[in-house]
Amino acid sequence: MIYAVLSLAILGGLFGLVLGIANKKFAVEVDPRVEAILEVLPGANCGSCGFPGCSGYAEAVVAGTAPLNACTPGKDEVRQTIAKIMGREAGEAKERKVAQLLCKGGSDRAALLYEYEGIRDCHTAATMFQGPKACSYGCLGLGSCVEACPFGGIQMGEDQLPVVNYELCSGCGACVDNCPQHVLKLVEASQLVHVRCRNKEKGKEAKKACTVACIKCKLCERNCPEGAISVVADAEGSIAVIDYAKCTNCGICVEKCPTKVIEKMLPLSTLLEQNKDITSGQKPTSCQNCGLCQ
Repeated sequence: MIYAVLSLAILGGLFGLVLGIANKKFAVEVDPRVEAILEVLPGANCGSCGFPGCSGYAEAVVAGTAPLNACTPGKDEVRQTIAKIMGREAGEAKERKVAQLLCKGGSDRAALLYEYEGIRDCHTAATMFQGPKACSYGCLGLGSCVEACPFGGIQMGEDQLPVVNYELCSGCGACVDNCPQHVLKLVEASQLVHVRCRNKEKGKEAKKACTVACIKCKLCERNCPEGAISVVADAEGSIAVIDYAKCTNCGICVEKCPTKVIEKMLPLSTLLEQNKDITSGQKPTSCQNCGLCQ
């Protein structure tokens, strides 16, 4: 019995020694800059940089295969810090992007096909006749985008439509990727005019489904001086689409739209300033559904 115990002890010691030597011999040295960059990244692992998580991005930066400004949630502060760690010029900041909702068909505007009483998840509801709303293109209003946002940048409004808080939105795109209806889109923050409808049905059918649907009248297309908006057709139908590369935010299409499905927001800087007014007890000049007061 004693010999057996001694044999096991000796074998255990030998195996431990071999593993210890192997651990040192085959150890992969981690560049300390990777750890330093990881410490300054938000740690949300949102993937907006195009790499598998924050660690993947940090390794790519050190390897020289990723730009210093790819972390959109980190904004300018993180970009500058990474540049210092790498001993390089920070370069220009990427223009900030924020999530925009392409739907105005809330509970008070969109007709229902049936009462949905299932799991509060948009993906699940979408499998049941494309959701409870008569408009098969619209927001389902069950908040999967809220759950997907790693920064708490989206809340559900009283009309069961998501409200983006532009102060918290990092432009990571997690909500966009998680929306089965594709009614969320990342757009440069400088772009103020948006078509908040994706219904591609003919005007009459679209209006039956939602009182604020795009009716494809083409008034926006005919009146835009820059040719920045057009009613684009495909196999499913047609819908007004803005070419943001041409749009100058003039707002003529907003004025001409009979269903008011095209909206012009206030500049982001103004919205953020209004948030300061709200927190200090002052009333903003007008509500833009920005979500900052939530």
